[in-house]
This record gives sequence, structure tokens and C-alpha cells, in this order.
Amino acid sequence: MWIWIAVVVVAVIILLAVGVRLLGKLDGLSRAGVRLQKRQAEAAKLQAAAAELQETVLVVQQRAELVQEHVAALSPSDKKG
Repeated sequence: MWIWIAVVVVAVIILLAVGVRLLGKLDGLSRAGVRLQKRQAEAAKLQAAAAELQETVLVVQQRAELVQEHVAALSPSDKKG
């Protein structure tokens, strides 16, 4: 009878030790998940900023082309002659 009690006590101790280690790993995973969510939010902000920058570059490029056309229209033509 005492042997069975000892076996159960040892098994409970082993289960508790494994449970404590598992909870420690779960806590680490939870922190990693929080860090990942923060990085995803930062990436979304950067992606939005990049899209806005791309639109700005397109507008500047269109303005540059327009200015170039105006300069070409105001320049004397080389074909006179």
C-alpha cells in the first residue's frame, strides 16, 4: 500500500515540475506574441507611410514633366533656319 502512495506522490511531483516548466514556456510565448503584434502594427504604419510617399513621388514626377513641357514650349526652337 505504501508503495502505491509513494508512486502517486512521485507522479504528482513530476507532473507539477512539468507543469511549472510548461507555464514558463507559455509565458515566454505570450511575450513573444505581444512583441509580434507590436511589430505588425509598426509594419502597417510603415506600409501606409510608404504608400503616401509613393503618391507624393508620383505627384512630383507629374509636376516635373509639366514644368519640362513648359520649358520646352518657352525655349526657342532649333529648327528655325
